[in-house]
Amino acid sequence: MSEESLMIAVKNGELKQASDLFELYSKQLYNFFAKITYDRDVAHDLTQNVFLRLIKFRHTYRDDMRFKPWIYQIARNVFADHYRKSKTLKNDNVDIETVGETLGDMDDEVVRNEQERILYLSMDRLKVEDREILLMSKFQKMKYEEISQVLDTSVSAVKVKVHRAIKRLKEHYFELEKI
Repeated sequence: MSEESLMIAVKNGELKQASDLFELYSKQLYNFFAKITYDRDVAHDLTQNVFLRLIKFRHTYRDDMRFKPWIYQIARNVFADHYRKSKTLKNDNVDIETVGETLGDMDDEVVRNEQERILYLSMDRLKVEDREILLMSKFQKMKYEEISQVLDTSVSAVKVKVHRAIKRLKEHYFELEKI
C-alpha cells in the first residue's frame, strides 16, 4: 500500500495502519527533530507527538493530498508548539561552547569529523526557519514541491529561501572554520 492509501485507511478508522506509517516515517522525523533541536530526548518526544496528532487530526487529511508534506506540516506544528510552550526558541546569539557540548552528546556518526562539527555549529547559528528548510531539502531529501506544500508557499519561494539559507550557512561555516 502507498503512504497515501495507508493514511486514507487510518482516516477511515483503520488505526492499525498508523503503525505502518510510524515504521515508514519515525526515523526520518526523529532525525529531523534531532538535527533541529540537538536533543535526543526532545526529538523522541516530538516524534511521538507527531503520530499522536496524526491519529487525532486524521480527519483533516484529504484524499488528494500527498502524505509526506502533510506529515511534515504536522511535524513543524509540533516543533513550534513545543518551543512556544517552553519559550526556549534559540536566539541568533548562541553560545558556541554550549552547542559544542550538546553536539558531543549526539551520535559519533553525526559528528564524525571536524568539518561536520563545524557544519552543525554553523547550522545552529541559523534562524530556526533557515535550519528547518535546509533540513527538509538537504537532509530529508524532500523535493521543493513537497516543501512548498509543507510551508504553504510557491516552489520559487522555497528555492529562494533555500538559496538564502545556504548563503547564510556558508558565511557561518567559513567564519567558524577560521577559529
